[in-house]
Amino acid sequence: MPSPARVLCFGEALVDRLGPPGGDPAHDIPVDDRLGGAPANVACALARLGTGAALIGRLGDDRIGAAFRALLLERGVDTRALQCDPLRPSRTVLVRRDAAGERHFGGFAGDRGEGFADQAIDAAAMAGVLAPLLAQARWLLCGTIPLASAAAAAALQELLLAAGAHGLPLALDVNWRPTFWGLGAEQGPPPAVRQRLEPLLTQAALFKCSREEALWLFGSANATVVRRALPQRPAVLITDGPEPIDWAVGACGGRLPSLPVAAIDTTGAGDAFLAGLLHQLVGRPGLLQEPVVVSAVEQVLRFAAACGALVCQGAGAIDPQPSEQQVLAVLGESAAGTGAL
Repeated sequence: MPSPARVLCFGEALVDRLGPPGGDPAHDIPVDDRLGGAPANVACALARLGTGAALIGRLGDDRIGAAFRALLLERGVDTRALQCDPLRPSRTVLVRRDAAGERHFGGFAGDRGEGFADQAIDAAAMAGVLAPLLAQARWLLCGTIPLASAAAAAALQELLLAAGAHGLPLALDVNWRPTFWGLGAEQGPPPAVRQRLEPLLTQAALFKCSREEALWLFGSANATVVRRALPQRPAVLITDGPEPIDWAVGACGGRLPSLPVAAIDTTGAGDAFLAGLLHQLVGRPGLLQEPVVVSAVEQVLRFAAACGALVCQGAGAIDPQPSEQQVLAVLGESAAGTGAL
């Protein structure tokens, strides 16, 4: 029997179509289709680590939807709030990869003129299954992509209200993807979009973003500066690929080195990092509260960083996700000075 869902993951489940290194997945072969989407990645990674998770979203009644349901069943992810869209297809995202494994998101494939299933989450249908999920959950996780679509944004707002009524804290991974907003690649949020993001940014108890996102949104990649810029003063984590993690929790902060790996594909590394962090926080609910114990925060961040590093050693976001035992083994090797990953 699946574990009770301690983390509710809201948003997109989709296929990442990985092009050949240096190629374009729109027309170059071979391509590698991998199940993904940040909330789905986090839910699967949490289940792999041993923390129950639920995915709240919407998939098409198609091959991708069926593959996801089979995967989620295998991992033990709660799918009571995962909807099936009879009209709209599941989304396929075109992902370019450079020689170092870094990914760059392009356009989409599969649209038949009605948009994609993840854009059409039904708030009323979602509300009908929320009560037992909220009663058991400890965290709600989402990103900003649902805000790009009216129906998904409305469903997220309903979920935030319900979560707030249950005292459920929000973990926000900015996960800024301009292509989902119809904007050019490698572009930060314009003022009109920033205004739409603002209410979500100011509700997070745990705020994660990349260095680039921090610079776009706050003009600084210093976690303490970002924390002070948000009225609720959340815990802030800023990742930068293989570079150190910048963090601020309460009055404390610092920079923690990441674990070096020979990356094959960095897709999903940030999601695995966040899953590792939430996995630890579910078992240590007071960690982010004052008085902050720096050594304990750093221990949790090292665990999360190892989760992200291990995912980079395989293709796709979900298949390489580690178990807790694998993460602890790697951390043991690192502590022993072997440097082996």
